[in-house]
Amino acid sequence: MKRCHIFAGGDLGDIADYWFPNHHGFVICADSGYKHAKKLKIEPDVIVGDFDSYSGKLPNDCEIIRTVPEKDDTDTLMAVKIAIERGYEHIYLYGALGGARFDHAFANIQTMLYAREHGADLSLIGNGFICVQGADDGEVMYPEESRRWGYKYLSVFALTETVRISELRGVKYPLTNYEMKQSFPIGVSNEITGEAAFLTVENGLALVIQTK
Repeated sequence: MKRCHIFAGGDLGDIADYWFPNHHGFVICADSGYKHAKKLKIEPDVIVGDFDSYSGKLPNDCEIIRTVPEKDDTDTLMAVKIAIERGYEHIYLYGALGGARFDHAFANIQTMLYAREHGADLSLIGNGFICVQGADDGEVMYPEESRRWGYKYLSVFALTETVRISELRGVKYPLTNYEMKQSFPIGVSNEITGEAAFLTVENGLALVIQTK
């Protein structure tokens, strides 16, 4: 399984310290995301960006891709494109939830859709775990380590106009054969009650968010 880890410049949260060491793979830093890699003593394979938010010294032993500020793609989206172009199908994006910048967080949720349209699964990891699930994914478990991390809340939202949930179990408010609508947030703040939660999507796309 080809894994790629991308560090963006937003708040890292408290999860990467124990997530990353057990999930090795190719590492890309998007601009100031390099500061997170340095802090975690992780050597990146690629650093990409216009470097408007990072002005420190860059390493000599990795690939540097310089861009300009006047561009359509964010540095993070460029990093995701590089990962996809190099054949990585499972991408984990750290520091992507934006901190005080909700616009950055929302842009990265849209980036998850871009990745999915181009054959890759992209998850956002920070003070939470965010992913997109569709019918092709089958039954998905969220995730086995959730209780150890303390992430008991599992929210499910419709990204498409509607999403048909075949089953959501292992939670306080289970669902069976339920059509979730984009305009009604019924899936917010559910709770994981078992060792893990399990979700099966029949059609449409669901946005799945785990938080403490």
